[in-house]
Amino acid sequence: MKSKISAKKQRFSPMWYVVGVGSVLVILLFVVSSVINVGEKFRGLGSYGKYIEWGFYAIVAILLWFLLINPIRIILKSPDLSVITSFDADDKKYDHLYKKVAKNIVKNNELKDDDVKLLTEYKNVNELKLNLQIVFDRSVKKDLNKIIINRAKTVMISTAISQNAHVDMFTVYAVNLNLIKTLVERCGFRPSYRNLSKLSVKVLGTALIADGLQSISIDDLLPNSAMNTLNNIPLIKPVLSSVTQGVTNALLTIRIGVVTRKYLFKDGAVVTREDIRSQAWKESLKLIPELVADTFTFVPKKIVNFFSKDKKQQEPKQIEG
Repeated sequence: MKSKISAKKQRFSPMWYVVGVGSVLVILLFVVSSVINVGEKFRGLGSYGKYIEWGFYAIVAILLWFLLINPIRIILKSPDLSVITSFDADDKKYDHLYKKVAKNIVKNNELKDDDVKLLTEYKNVNELKLNLQIVFDRSVKKDLNKIIINRAKTVMISTAISQNAHVDMFTVYAVNLNLIKTLVERCGFRPSYRNLSKLSVKVLGTALIADGLQSISIDDLLPNSAMNTLNNIPLIKPVLSSVTQGVTNALLTIRIGVVTRKYLFKDGAVVTREDIRSQAWKESLKLIPELVADTFTFVPKKIVNFFSKDKKQQEPKQIEG
């Protein structure tokens, strides 16, 4: 967000509507096809099979709302700042967008009292625009990488454990969509329709890659000398294959998050134009060590906390005299 603004609408081709909607329809077709296949199997479970089938469809419909439809609704409902390329104190046409962005940032971030005052107690919209820049740089931007790492960790663990290609695909798609929704909520505004369409294609591509990773063998990735050594170690090959799939899916999820963040910064005039594609890969690779370290300390911490909690519950309470 710069210090001066002039309203200027970006040209938007109807093609991007087709691209965005088409990518969502593709994943919906995959979901519906898989759901029907499973539902038909329930139908053959005796006299109650029909009710089990329809109950299964109802559960899937609820999950689709929370994991797919509602995140898309929240993203599209958010304000779009890409129609503004610079600030213009005389143009009041887009003042309501900044007020809405301020409300969204206060609502979806844990801000300090000083930041909340900047976004709620201002004399005019021009002052609010400057306050938005301050709060965005001081409080909002630093938490975005943490959100990306957390979602990538979810993808890494879930796809490493899962041994089903379709489950991996749906998991990666749902988590990446939730990642975009969370970043939009934290920033208070969404990318342009053009960039959202590009993101939808990237998310779909990531999900399809996750589906295809199950067919890749660790034998294709390591040299013969290394494989001869690993063959002497029990269970090491399936473990390495699962870890490789998890790390690959996590890397792609990080890239989705980094690209989304850069689209938001560019559309909100926080940064100048740059080569987003190359920068995204560089930043994604930089975040991988942090992701791996965080993931491998996550499970031990959970185990320690579980037994510590259990031990505290078993300790007798002292009776105060």
